[in-house]
Amino acid sequence: MATKSAAINMRVLPSVREVIDAAASLQSMDRTVFIQQAALNEAYKVLADQKDFKLEQRAFEAFETALDEPAKVSEGVQDLFQRKSPWE
Repeated sequence: MATKSAAINMRVLPSVREVIDAAASLQSMDRTVFIQQAALNEAYKVLADQKDFKLEQRAFEAFETALDEPAKVSEGVQDLFQRKSPWE
């Protein structure tokens, strides 16, 4: 069964289109494929930045140490949790 494609429409300045067309041409791609590939690559990067990160060994050990420490509760947070809610 074939999957339908979904349209994405956008307007850009002519100068932007010219740059995109030039870059797509250098990659032997049409504009649509070039934009799709560029947007998809950027989307993957954004998603990876939210869940993956790399640290050098020393920094990773410091990170693990910080995670193992008990949580610190500030007085302001304690006071906030002890207050009655306005709707109560």
